[in-house]
Amino acid sequence: MNLFDTHAHIGLIHDDPIEQLIVTKEAKQADVKYIISICNNIKDFATVYDNLALADNVLYAVGISPAEVDNLPSNWEEQIVTGSAKNKVVAIGETGLDYYRKFGNKNAQIELFRKQLTLAEKLNKPVIIHNREAGEDIYNILKTNIPSKGAVLHCYSEDWAYAKKMLDLNVMFSFAGNLTYKNARNLHETVRNLPEERILLETEAPFMIPAVYRGKRNKPAYLKETMKFLAAFLDRDTEELADIIYGNSLRFFNISE
Repeated sequence: MNLFDTHAHIGLIHDDPIEQLIVTKEAKQADVKYIISICNNIKDFATVYDNLALADNVLYAVGISPAEVDNLPSNWEEQIVTGSAKNKVVAIGETGLDYYRKFGNKNAQIELFRKQLTLAEKLNKPVIIHNREAGEDIYNILKTNIPSKGAVLHCYSEDWAYAKKMLDLNVMFSFAGNLTYKNARNLHETVRNLPEERILLETEAPFMIPAVYRGKRNKPAYLKETMKFLAAFLDRDTEELADIIYGNSLRFFNISE
């Protein structure tokens, strides 16, 4: 079985570079062939990138989340462009909108989001989208600004009605460990109805731990539990469905094997 963790904050799992490498090795032993290490913030991107240089199963995304809207360095766009030129950077992100935490103000968040969508188009990369209670604005912005390489709604949290609208756009839907929670009915309905070719999986490590590991910190090695849950929920063969989702990931992030 080949698995692809499309979203993990490896720099937040451990500070120590050796422990970060151990996390990636554990993932490989658990059939996770690739991990996308998400930029925790623009200031530490280079550090985490350098720490994981020896991890051949780690790819990268570089971007600025809505949490940083009040603390943007003056040359943040230049930093993203420079970061995206590094080997193994496959996406821009995470970026998006977060109205739950109320970072900055809505207009500042929207401007930051739009600028990164423009950068993603310029750099010919897909974009990884954070959405917290901002679904309508994200949909309306993507209708006219989605990069040609597409977008992924990471750690999907909306309902099936929202997903149906998004299906008209070049959008993928990524599910994390919260898919395994009994009360996640909106996610269950969504994943049951989505075309399989639009589904990705992630850990969102160290957050969103699968139910079976509740009480622990999440890590990429735990992705298999989400995969097993999804296959059982859809009454599908685990290996067969894993192959489909792995292929989706390779295709979306433009990775050739």
